[in-house]
Amino acid sequence: MSFAIDAFSFVVGFFTASVLWWLMGKARPLWEELRESLKVQREATQARRSSGVEDNHRRITLRRAQGMHLAAPLFALDEILQEPLLIAPPALVQPGAPPAAEDVVTQTLPYLPTWPELAAFYQAPTLTLSQALAGGRNLVLTGLPGTGKTVALAYLATLAANHNAKLGSLQEHIPFLIHVADLKLPISDARDALNPIIDVVDATAPVFDLSRVPGFVQLAFQSKRALLLLDGFDELTSEGQTIVTDYLKLLLQAHPETRIVTTGSFETLQGLLGLGFAPLAMMIWSPQRARAFMDQWGELWSKFVAMEAWAQAGPGQVDPLLLNAWMNIGNNHLTPLELTLKVWGSYAGDLRGPKVLDAINGHIRRLAPANTPPAALETLAMQVVLNAQPVFDPHKARQWVSHFEAPEESRLDGILEHPEAEQAPSEEEGAAEKGKKDKSPKAAQPAAPTFGLLSKMTASGLLSQHINNRMRFAHPIFEAFLAGRALSDTKGASDTILNQPDWIGKTTSLHYLAAHGDVSQIVNNLIGWSRLPMHRPLLMAARWLKDAPRDAAWRGQLMGALVGLLQTDGLPLALRGQVVAAFVLSNDPGALALFRQFMTSSSSDLVQLCALGSGALRDPKAVHSLELTLKSPIPSVRKATCLALVSIGTADSLELVANALIGGDETLRQASAEALANDPGEGYAMLKEGATLEDILLRRAVVYGLARVDEPWAVELLKTMRIEDAQWVVRNSAAEVLDYKTRLNPRVPRPLTAPAETPWLIEYAGKQGMGISPGAPATEILLSALKSEDDDARLASLPYLRRTPSEGVVTQLYHAMYRDDPELREGVYHVLMEMAAAGVKLPHPSQFGLG
Repeated sequence: MSFAIDAFSFVVGFFTASVLWWLMGKARPLWEELRESLKVQREATQARRSSGVEDNHRRITLRRAQGMHLAAPLFALDEILQEPLLIAPPALVQPGAPPAAEDVVTQTLPYLPTWPELAAFYQAPTLTLSQALAGGRNLVLTGLPGTGKTVALAYLATLAANHNAKLGSLQEHIPFLIHVADLKLPISDARDALNPIIDVVDATAPVFDLSRVPGFVQLAFQSKRALLLLDGFDELTSEGQTIVTDYLKLLLQAHPETRIVTTGSFETLQGLLGLGFAPLAMMIWSPQRARAFMDQWGELWSKFVAMEAWAQAGPGQVDPLLLNAWMNIGNNHLTPLELTLKVWGSYAGDLRGPKVLDAINGHIRRLAPANTPPAALETLAMQVVLNAQPVFDPHKARQWVSHFEAPEESRLDGILEHPEAEQAPSEEEGAAEKGKKDKSPKAAQPAAPTFGLLSKMTASGLLSQHINNRMRFAHPIFEAFLAGRALSDTKGASDTILNQPDWIGKTTSLHYLAAHGDVSQIVNNLIGWSRLPMHRPLLMAARWLKDAPRDAAWRGQLMGALVGLLQTDGLPLALRGQVVAAFVLSNDPGALALFRQFMTSSSSDLVQLCALGSGALRDPKAVHSLELTLKSPIPSVRKATCLALVSIGTADSLELVANALIGGDETLRQASAEALANDPGEGYAMLKEGATLEDILLRRAVVYGLARVDEPWAVELLKTMRIEDAQWVVRNSAAEVLDYKTRLNPRVPRPLTAPAETPWLIEYAGKQGMGISPGAPATEILLSALKSEDDDARLASLPYLRRTPSEGVVTQLYHAMYRDDPELREGVYHVLMEMAAAGVKLPHPSQFGLG
């Protein structure tokens, strides 16, 4: 059957359809605009609905953050805070770009993220938290327990909660301050990635906000305004860290713009580096910042605490000026936690000895519930470490300490049968219960029930309770200190811990075991297990020297092994520098003589390191040896000598530096001026005077010294010299220094560009007749750059090669580390450290015919 097509109908239909399609095409932008407008209105409506929730959340976060520090029972965080700082890592090398500015510290002191004490003492370059975040990468703050990681997160939460302008582009971000123990993990679906965070926010939200919490959290992450501050990652075992990093991977898949800052230990960063986190080490307090903290504490104590009845009933109050002057003696190289506890104990009058161990013990006594036997606390801590359960189930913990429970605590049986009875009430339930009690006659109120030993420890602040009825010690140091004491009396338990995979509970407990018991066999094992390239077991034991008894049988054996490592030429300074730091912290008189003896060595690297060691110990007997090393032909040795002489601070040592500033060559003059910036007394005075003298080279050197002084008067003096100095060379130097201060710090970690989008690598590949495919790791080209004769290309290849730790890459990194190129050697060692922290098993160099 055939159909006839009516021509007129066809033309009309065709014309009508064309007009309709034309109108729809013209209207499409209007529809898109309308749809976008409706979306904006919908989001605005949702934002208005959640604005009240956001305000409440910021207020709750601020209140919590202000209590996340040791002295929270006495002061709010803002009252006693020393702003957290991070050790600035080496700047990434960009071929063709100007090199990052270096000073006398960065040119002599190796980058030691696991031993921040020397960096703090010599005032190495630092980053603020805001600066570190400005680079766009997520951060993991590394450091031993007590170095201030939790306070750093609390400080960030405070800034974010207050919309503080210091955060720059993150000023309007919403902080989610969470401890890993509060996360309900694991989860397997990225669509559920926000549920653990919603549960945590929900647990503290006001009752009227509960229905709006999910929408508020979802909007915060969807609008790219979420700042997740995750505490406690460093406290977990490797298995626990894997669970958390798997969760973070899902979270970043669902919400890739989320900014995250967490805590870690540089030795164990399970999975974080693979997610693009930048490890940055916490800087402990310099001597100047420690004095500022003590002065601040004394002022607040006199103003508030000394007026309390309990303080009046205690020992007589001592003048804070006298007390702080006394505490300034012998308190170098302490962590913020250690110094805080020593200061607190000194002011409270309950410090039973001059050692750090006495201060920790005193604070645990302060926190322990009344009439609780020390053995109960020690047993609980030891079982936590033996079972590798930093976050533990209270039901299991009750079994560990059940024989310490008092007979009258009969309600414990009911709690064991009904564990929900011991869960802490929510704020709303507590308020409702309080209201009921207030309305009841006082005589009718029942006696408070007894919840058992664990609840007493929670109420006293020694334990922390988390959602899902889980617990942990309030601080890893308290757990490790108590566990160490228990282990010293428990036969065979230390072997169990020694055989565990590395985690912070293991390493810190062994530290305090060494302070209380005999660890000769453990030290012997660790020395036997230690090997290149990291020597982790040996350096872990080296930490124990700080608190161990001077007459410990194992000290000599350990120090002998460390001396052997220090004397081995050709190893990275970053490895040998850890040995110097260990001797400085050891408080061993033999370290003074050792450094003086090695300063006569023919090895310039050894002399450089030992000069820094003598300065850190402020050894006046080393001045004569340093006078000789000041004449060394090796620039790095002379620069280290200047730092050491200023640190020693005697009249003779400062005179040597002053003579070098006045009569040395240009390099020595600049090193002397930069070193004087470490001395707020005589050093500052010399720089101020030097800025007015007629010697052009001296004034130019002073400019670089003033650049290291972080004080307003130094900036004003530089501005004056930039404009008013009679010599253009001085004016130019001052302008250069001031301009550098305004630039984005090149040491701030930034995301690496893809190899196919990296100009220097594209140019290098072109010269080699090679191409780079988009999305490919370009390993072959990067290895070629590593083996090339281009210094900058070799160094620039390292951050990329760290991401592909194959056997072939590790082999070439080892060969590069043993080349006669000191700068490349240090760069490779840093990359290998990060690989080891990420869980890569590094073979001994002898496997490749090296070392």
